[in-house]
Amino acid sequence: MLKKIVVIGPESTGKSTLAKSLADHYKCKWVQEYARQYLNNLDQPYQYEDLEAIGRGQVGLEDEAIQNAAKLLICDTDLRVIQVWSEHKYGKVSPWVKSQIESRKYDLYLLTDIDIPWQEDPQREHPDPVMRKYFFEWYERLLKQSKVNYAVISGDFENRMKESIRTINKLLQ
Repeated sequence: MLKKIVVIGPESTGKSTLAKSLADHYKCKWVQEYARQYLNNLDQPYQYEDLEAIGRGQVGLEDEAIQNAAKLLICDTDLRVIQVWSEHKYGKVSPWVKSQIESRKYDLYLLTDIDIPWQEDPQREHPDPVMRKYFFEWYERLLKQSKVNYAVISGDFENRMKESIRTINKLLQ
């Protein structure tokens, strides 16, 4: 039975690095964050409608990876990220995104903490420590409300890998 794990959290918390490293460790498929690719090809600031398009792209990458995955799939984000950004920036969320969040199930979320330094990137919007904390708490609140299995992953990269592997191994037992 395929186990699906999502790495989620605020901007610049090492999600992509952790997701790829975990996939390398477990020699499994992983789903990259579609938003980065989408935004790189956008010739204007993103709009509300772009968030659903990003969500559809993310789901498409995930569904494609599921077809070739064996026992474990690591996802660098899920649609809860689209939900948070949409609510924060536009005060609303696409009904399609909401329905996908309800219907798509994952076995574990790894919530990356804000305890590592901000890395500048043109696609990132909120370097202020207060905003990083705000988004971290929002993600954690969403995960708690959803009653999904999650673990907060903190510390330097080595500690994040150790804690993630320990948590995933426990899931796989």
